[in-house]
Amino acid sequence: MKTTLAGALACLFLALCLACSTDAPSGPARDIPASGAWSAKAPMPIEISENTVATANNKIYVLGGSTPERVDQQINYEYDIATDRWRTRAAVPSGITHSAATGLNGKIYVVGAFTQTGHGGASNLVYEYDPVNDTWRKLPPLKTARGSVGVTVLNGRIHAIGGRGVDKVTVTTHEAWDPASGKWIDLAPLPTARDHLAVVADGSRIHAIGGRLDASSQNVSRHDIYNPTTNSWELGAPLPTARSGVSGVLYKDKIFVAGGECRDKRTYPEFEGFDLTTSQWTAFPQLPAGRHGFGGVAVGDSLYFAGGSKECGGGGRTNELLVFRLP
Repeated sequence: MKTTLAGALACLFLALCLACSTDAPSGPARDIPASGAWSAKAPMPIEISENTVATANNKIYVLGGSTPERVDQQINYEYDIATDRWRTRAAVPSGITHSAATGLNGKIYVVGAFTQTGHGGASNLVYEYDPVNDTWRKLPPLKTARGSVGVTVLNGRIHAIGGRGVDKVTVTTHEAWDPASGKWIDLAPLPTARDHLAVVADGSRIHAIGGRLDASSQNVSRHDIYNPTTNSWELGAPLPTARSGVSGVLYKDKIFVAGGECRDKRTYPEFEGFDLTTSQWTAFPQLPAGRHGFGGVAVGDSLYFAGGSKECGGGGRTNELLVFRLP
């Protein structure tokens, strides 16, 4: 019995040594998916893509987007997490697609948009939505009209970063709106112009991740981090899978980047998380199917992703509401 136990321990020691050997094959950590699970909730009333998503008062709002009938919808659907039900609310004042939205102090802010097909008709519109009273009001417009802009909130200010402006030119523009002054101010521009990117605040900094230089064939993995104290950018660990048309969300001390387009004429199902503690990326269980042009938010212990296109371009629109939860 002693001989058997000793032999087993010796085999185990040998296996560990081989595993640690520099000659042993090993893939990057991101190739080993971390834990977590996907599920689906009640679908939206309509299949739509290039919509934006925001949350306020523990409810989720899907705003604008494109359908076969109209490229710039005025849709405002509210999802009640407690009842797993959707209802229609006051329409966005004007049609929008490729817009961005964020929540602040119980209100929702919609920033920028396209109003025409093919990334045309860049708009500088800014709207504030009050979910309690179900009313909209127009706010001072962006200084630079653009769609596919990244929007987030940091230190009580709404930051609008990157995007594609008039003449369909991608920009480095970075503006911030202060609710107290009601004015947009210019801040340090993105180091590299791009649109269809993820822009997420982590509480002290802003992360601009992925996106494209022009067409989706020019996707980038770049990860720029903005420091509001110095009004400057620094380079962060690159997104493992370069892609655009993504959705980025802060959830449990990680920034998750979901989906995107387009690789070998297929959308990306990748779902990768950046750990703010270790500054490393990890692959998590992939989306049930690839998609782009959709929005996501974190509410409670779950991430919610709504809408999007499962095919490159505008095809394969979906009404799915997907939910991801860590153990």
